[in-house]
Formats: sequence, C-alpha cells, structure tokens
Amino acid sequence: MAPGGKPRNGAETSWDKDGVSAWIQTFGDGTVHVSFAVWIRDVDASGYFDDLDAVYEQGERVLAGFLPEIEGSALAGHLVTAEQTAADEDEFIEVAKWTIDGRILTAGVIQQDTDLPVMVVVALEQPGPQL
Repeated sequence: MAPGGKPRNGAETSWDKDGVSAWIQTFGDGTVHVSFAVWIRDVDASGYFDDLDAVYEQGERVLAGFLPEIEGSALAGHLVTAEQTAADEDEFIEVAKWTIDGRILTAGVIQQDTDLPVMVVVALEQPGPQL
C-alpha cells in the first residue's frame, strides 16, 4: 500500500491501494482502531445526491456481498456475534459486529457527514486497558 498519512510515532497513519483505503487511529486511553474502506461512493460537493437512499442500498448490497468473506475466513471460528449499541445504530446505516479475543470487529455502511462519501468499512478495535 502507498503511504498517505502523516507519520505518527514513526508509523504511517493511512494508506491507499487499488481502491482500498486504511487508517490507524490511536487514542489517549490506549485504544487502537484500524479501519479499511473497501467501497467508497462520493456524493457531490454540496453533500446532496439525487437518490441518496439508492446509494445507501448499493452500500448495503456491497456489505452483504462482503460479509461471507469475513464469516468464511480463518477468523470465523473465533468470532462471537456482538450486540449492536445505540452508538452503532446512530453511526452506521447497516452494520455487523463481532468480538474476537477482546477486540471488536465491525463491518458496516457509513456516511460520517452529509458532504462525505458513503463507505463500506471494516474495522478492528483493540480497546485500551480498563482502569
């Protein structure tokens, strides 16, 4: 992958390759969040799209096609389906969520703001130490 972010503590924070983007985020509580955008659909500059619901449905179809790759992967035997939280329902258009050895694996359709693209993302989060 080609580096795309500013180095932080000696490591790149984002990459792009063949239409897949990746980010690493670290938080003050020790949480590490790694996410991959496997599908991106831009909206126009005004944040308006003639049929945004159609774009959401397209994202949901892409996610539905991607979930069997996760569920059929070498990780499948270690994945435990996790309940969605109210925050998940607010953040995602559609989402699937699992835990694996204390980490949280999430796959979903997201649009973080009206002028940002609609994306299918897969994220792995290592929560920080519980105090």
